[in-house]
Amino acid sequence: MKPLLIAALIALTLTGCKEETAALPPETLTAEAVGRYCGMNLMEHAGPKGQVVLAQGVYWFSSARDTVAFTMMPDEPKDYGGIYVSDMARAASWDAPGADNWIDARQAFYVVGSTAQGGMGGAEVVPFGTRAAAEAFARDRGGEVKTFAELTPATILGDQGHAH
Repeated sequence: MKPLLIAALIALTLTGCKEETAALPPETLTAEAVGRYCGMNLMEHAGPKGQVVLAQGVYWFSSARDTVAFTMMPDEPKDYGGIYVSDMARAASWDAPGADNWIDARQAFYVVGSTAQGGMGGAEVVPFGTRAAAEAFARDRGGEVKTFAELTPATILGDQGHAH
């Protein structure tokens, strides 16, 4: 009886902590999109981009790495309706990841530790919609494939301790 009661309390606690925000769709990347951390226009940077959609608007990021970092920082809002990154498997090129080429960041496969550099010239976690595409990129550019759940603050923030 006790294990069942404990399991029920844990489930209730976890359910109570979850924000019940309806999923909000991604926005189209435009020339007006400015990075939350760098304050620069996203169109000026190569590589995958990201966005966090909140009921009151969208936060843009010049790299997928910064997008994931946002979700790990305790002082950032947690009531987002969507976290999206560029699907580099569908991108025209590294320089043109696409204005509407978004995938749910929590469903993406990331190549960590490759030779690819993100929008601000730092280490990048390169997102793909399929594991096969991520594995192919890792074979060409190095690194290893991880899911969103496998990304840790040490992997994302590294020794810089902050996002760009």
